Amino acid sequence: MMQQYMKELEQDPYSYEDFVERLAWRTVDGFKEDGIHGFDPNLMHETFLQAIKDLQVLQDRQCKKCEKLELICKEEEANHFQDIAHLQDKNKEAFALFQDLDERINFVATKVIHLGDQLESVNVPRSRAVEAQRLMVYFSEFLSPGPVLASVFSNKEEVFEAADIIQKLHMISQELPSDKFKDARSKISLKYDEIERSLIEEFVKSHRVHETTRMKEIANILMHFKSYSQCIDAFIEESQMGTFVGKDIFKEILPLTKKNFSIMREVFSNPEQVMAKFVLNIYHLKLQKHIVSNLSDKSDTNKYLRNLMELYTRTTELSAELSCFKMGSDDSYLQKLTHNIFQKYLESYISVEVKGLKEKCSTLLQKYYDSKDHHKRQIQSGGFQDFRRDLQAVIGTRANINIAQIEDYGGETFLSEELVISLIQESKQAFYRCKLLSKPADLASNAVQLLEVLLNCIIIDHVDYAVELALQAVPIPESKTQSQPIYFFDVVRQANTIVHLIEKHFNDSALPLVMSTSKHGECVMKKKFLLNHLEQKLDSGIDRALNAIVGWVKVFLQSEQKKTDFKPETELNTLSSPACIAVVEYFNDNVKHIRACLDGRNIECVMTELGCRFHRVIYDHLQQFQYNSTGALCVICDMNEYRKCVKELNSCLVNTLFDTLHALCNVLLVKPENLDQVCTGDQLSLLDRSVVLNFIQLRNDYKTQKLSNFLKGMSA
Repeated sequence: MMQQYMKELEQDPYSYEDFVERLAWRTVDGFKEDGIHGFDPNLMHETFLQAIKDLQVLQDRQCKKCEKLELICKEEEANHFQDIAHLQDKNKEAFALFQDLDERINFVATKVIHLGDQLESVNVPRSRAVEAQRLMVYFSEFLSPGPVLASVFSNKEEVFEAADIIQKLHMISQELPSDKFKDARSKISLKYDEIERSLIEEFVKSHRVHETTRMKEIANILMHFKSYSQCIDAFIEESQMGTFVGKDIFKEILPLTKKNFSIMREVFSNPEQVMAKFVLNIYHLKLQKHIVSNLSDKSDTNKYLRNLMELYTRTTELSAELSCFKMGSDDSYLQKLTHNIFQKYLESYISVEVKGLKEKCSTLLQKYYDSKDHHKRQIQSGGFQDFRRDLQAVIGTRANINIAQIEDYGGETFLSEELVISLIQESKQAFYRCKLLSKPADLASNAVQLLEVLLNCIIIDHVDYAVELALQAVPIPESKTQSQPIYFFDVVRQANTIVHLIEKHFNDSALPLVMSTSKHGECVMKKKFLLNHLEQKLDSGIDRALNAIVGWVKVFLQSEQKKTDFKPETELNTLSSPACIAVVEYFNDNVKHIRACLDGRNIECVMTELGCRFHRVIYDHLQQFQYNSTGALCVICDMNEYRKCVKELNSCLVNTLFDTLHALCNVLLVKPENLDQVCTGDQLSLLDRSVVLNFIQLRNDYKTQKLSNFLKGMSA
């Protein structure tokens, strides 16, 4: 059992509850094996007592084992402490020896430095004296008449030594009196120039055969000469020889620069300055020449602007790519080079851009009008023109002649969303170039100039012109000639679409360029002013169009509605009158047209206004007739048609007006004794009593039936 208990106690995780459960179940299983039925608590108690004793024995064993292990651990710990103490003693001895050795090394080093200083103090004057003597010997060569015979100056293999000598002699000669040593100074100067040229020639030869080590030696020597810059120029010239032969030089510049920068770092002690001069040479000679040749032709403005933007963009991108190379302490060096190249072009940029945009807009407009076979003409508008039109309308109505010459151009609106989109696309490119090519201080004002061109072209030259033509094409009110659905509403629809396009373009392209500047308010007000002016003209045109619709209805009813329609001599079928049917058909056609052209709040307002004016015409028209009972039925049929017609307007106000007018028509039909009841009904009770009385007086039996007696109480 001890082994069984150990296995169970060593389980992970260990649960004492599971241990007791397993012990209990083993005891119960033992009952079954012994043939004992039922539960024997005494046997269970004895089993648990025995298990407790076994566990106590097991605990005692484990405690003894732990005590033994603890004793062994303490012994090992003591031995370990002894080993550590011994190692610490050895470490102290080693550290002491190290300090002693370090002191000795410092002592020896001090002695060595002192000895070196003493040797140098003796050797330097000696070497200087030797060098001075050597220079004096060579200087004497230049003092003596005739050519210099020293082999060092004639042997090309000793050119480096000759360069060192002549450079020092040249410096010395500059300090000597010119009158006494004039010839010697002249000889030294000539030899100086000769050796200098030889070194540069040797540098070029080494560059051509890619001997960077020799190039570096020569560059280090020439650094002390006056023409060191010529060495750099020769390197740049040789590096760029045979390059930039293709049409696109931008692709060649970066690889060429990377290739030569690695050579510069190997050859020159000042590679940053050499790189700055290398790039300067590319920009001012190669790149500038390429740009000038591409921008020399300004005859085609759009092509010139496209080339300018492309070249400026690619030059800016090139500068960003070249910024990874160090070119001195000026971080704006490449920007300054770019600015110097494009300065004269950028100063005149906006004037060219404005001119180009005007030309493009004019060309697109003219192309559009040419496609319509239309010659744009001057249009007179304003108060006098409106007065003249109204006067012609009055004279024509009274005299029954048409003296107003109205041209409707066959319903052509002379508006094109496609044209406006093309104009906007052109201005988008202009705004993009403006953002790229304008100075930060001039950006907002330049954007305003471009916006003015666009607004003038689209709103004034195109939309406003089309609106003026459409205004003049609106039929004169009370014209007898039935026109097709008035196309001014098509102009309104297209103008609305164009205004939405302008608003979106303004927000996307123009507004970001003037935001947070003093020009922001100016731009918004300019656009608002033009759009408000356009809106006023559209409102005026809609008003004219509505007048034309209801005017035709009025004239048509006056001429076509017969008195016998509402006062027939015989009993007829009570149907709508032919005049009513024609008016309803005409009115429905116009309502459908208006609904197709307008949207939103505009259509609600226009439909309500049209319905109110139509109601006034019908109301006035009905008061022109006398009605018998059969005629009253006819007029009610007409009113039902009118009510059905105006329901298409979706205006509660108009429906109420016609419902009330229908109720008024009922007073033409009801029996005299029921008049008071009808007049005090829900629909007529709110009307002015005089309106109801006037309508009742239209009955042909008003006098014969003495209806006034029935209305005494109502009139009171």
